[in-house]
Amino acid sequence: MRGRGFLGFVPLQVEFRRIRLPEAHSGVLGGSKTGRGVSAPPPQPKGSFKVADTVVGANPDPHASGEDPNRRDFIHIAAAVAAVGAVGGLAWPFIDQMNPAGDTLAQASIEYDLTKVADGQQVVVKWRGKPLFIRNRTGKQIADAIKDDHADMRDPATDESRHKPGKAQWLILIGTCTHLGCVPTVGGGDYGGWFCPCHGSVYDTSGRIRKGPAPKNLEVPDYTFLSDTKVKVG
Repeated sequence: MRGRGFLGFVPLQVEFRRIRLPEAHSGVLGGSKTGRGVSAPPPQPKGSFKVADTVVGANPDPHASGEDPNRRDFIHIAAAVAAVGAVGGLAWPFIDQMNPAGDTLAQASIEYDLTKVADGQQVVVKWRGKPLFIRNRTGKQIADAIKDDHADMRDPATDESRHKPGKAQWLILIGTCTHLGCVPTVGGGDYGGWFCPCHGSVYDTSGRIRKGPAPKNLEVPDYTFLSDTKVKVG
């Protein structure tokens, strides 16, 4: 038994041994003969270098372009809106010029005092740039029109269908020939209605075509009676 050392403590014996690390085999670092472990990188040619595949903070998605898709979509939408606005600005002057002029819109509808038209007479007023016939027919003129309701006509129509109920004396027509747009004269022709001097079309007292080249009857516009003595056309 060894004697006690200073202050009565027994000195420890420490033995140091040399530990031999296993050698690398087949290009494997820290591995065994079985090839397990981390493969050593292939040697680089002298004077060359290798760039790292990834950097800190890089996008791990190989398909990502690095551009914010929301920002890209916003740019596309803004460009499309700007293009549409530019096209609209260029097209508007052409669209606007197709709208009716102010004076035409002002005459889109007119009112007329029927007391100004005597029995058997006709007045012509301008409406939407066209002549408008307002005729106060006599009893005979109405009877002549009704009598021919079932006659052979190019554009068949009864007299009743061409005036408002209870207002048979008032016949309101657009005063242009349906052939080429001439203005027929009142009271001419074989039927006491209208005669077109341009090509000889003849209309009866209901405005129906009876002779000549015109294909259709004189047109009846949209109108309404505001009272017994006032009518609104349009």
